[in-house]
Amino acid sequence: MGTLVCRVELDKKKGLILTVENKEGKITQTAVLDGESITITSKGEKETSTITQKPDSIAIKCKDFTLESETITCKSTKETLHKSEAKFDVESAKDMTLKSDAKFIAEASRDVLVSGNEVSVAATGKAEISGMDTTVSSKAKTEVQGNILSLSGKMKAEIVSDGMMKVSGNMTKLEGKMMTTVEGKMTTVKGTMTKVG
Repeated sequence: MGTLVCRVELDKKKGLILTVENKEGKITQTAVLDGESITITSKGEKETSTITQKPDSIAIKCKDFTLESETITCKSTKETLHKSEAKFDVESAKDMTLKSDAKFIAEASRDVLVSGNEVSVAATGKAEISGMDTTVSSKAKTEVQGNILSLSGKMKAEIVSDGMMKVSGNMTKLEGKMMTTVEGKMTTVKGTMTKVG
């Protein structure tokens, strides 16, 4: 780095202006205190970064912003917005918690993927899953439980098994409002007391 050119300007209207010029590196640094705001600028050959401080705000503009600390706390008493016009990543090496004392909305214009070694979704009130087509599947056992269980289809309902299928209960009722068909290559109806018709 060559010799720096440093200037201090005092003006009753413009305020205090500090300037440092690095002609060899093609970098100019300025600090302007004009009585209303403090503006610190670093201007290079291609990029410029600025920090502007006013009594009610601080604005930082730069190409690349890095903040590194042992602990970081960000708190606001009103609205907070984190927005990226490209990819947005949030990562944690240990446990992560997302919590809201009011309503929580997670929304995407395209696909949503939630994955983990074990995934649990619980509601203290009503829980609902809906979609144009909905599939629930597992590579091993699938269980659906409830004190009262209702399976219904507005157009058609099918329960299909490639192997054996068993429907059982202390009392079992098979009913069709219009017509009921029980069919198979081999059909057995039996019981201690059996009534047909």
